[in-house]
Amino acid sequence: MTQADPFENATKQVNDACDVLGINDEGIRDYLIMPNRFLRVKIPVKMDDGKIRVFTGFRCQHNNDRGPYKGGIRYFDPEGGVEYMEREVMALSSWMTWKCAVVDIPLGGGKGGIFVNPKKEKLSDGELERLTRQFASRIAEVIGPQKDIPAPDVYTTGREMTQIMDTFTKMNGNNYSPGTITGKPIPVGGSLARNVATGLGNAYCIREAAKILNIELKGAKVVLQGFGNASTFSGEYLEKMGATCIAASDSKGS
Repeated sequence: MTQADPFENATKQVNDACDVLGINDEGIRDYLIMPNRFLRVKIPVKMDDGKIRVFTGFRCQHNNDRGPYKGGIRYFDPEGGVEYMEREVMALSSWMTWKCAVVDIPLGGGKGGIFVNPKKEKLSDGELERLTRQFASRIAEVIGPQKDIPAPDVYTTGREMTQIMDTFTKMNGNNYSPGTITGKPIPVGGSLARNVATGLGNAYCIREAAKILNIELKGAKVVLQGFGNASTFSGEYLEKMGATCIAASDSKGS
């Protein structure tokens, strides 16, 4: 089965919203759909065996009308390959624009990543750090507190965010700039709530949706798709709300 194009999906959603709002000007629709900038970079990394491997990285900046671009950096290798991931990053950056706007946060939408699965490929800590720092050096000119503020995503953590921040700092005259990135560990300026924020927010959304759908959350059965940071804390907080998690899956199965 051919994978659906995620950016086509994002485009349809914008057009559907424009239909509801009566926005018929094609120029306005194009402006709301297309990203302001898409950066695709090659990332040469010296691997532990001494050989050079070139990775592909992305940073998509969809819209910054409401403030600096904001969105995660993921390390992933979707089945559709590099070209599919490019379209996925474009879609995700668009969705970040609308997520920030809906909750009235003065930020725009961005997204980025590297086509690699560090878990599956079993990259060493050294290889992963060299990859992260090289990627940071390639996107440094387009990120920053007033430009674009990355964050953790799939297979990235506070460790990678610290490495990106450190690389950015060194490339900008050693001017310490913790606002360059979010999702940092607390000792280097991170937020106390950051680790649970995505999962807790998801649990809140499910709680409110359950009210609209007349579903009693207390006693409801929950199945978790994925078992990373977001899903784990979603399950934990849903159980605190009275639901029961009966199954979970991760990249290796359920």
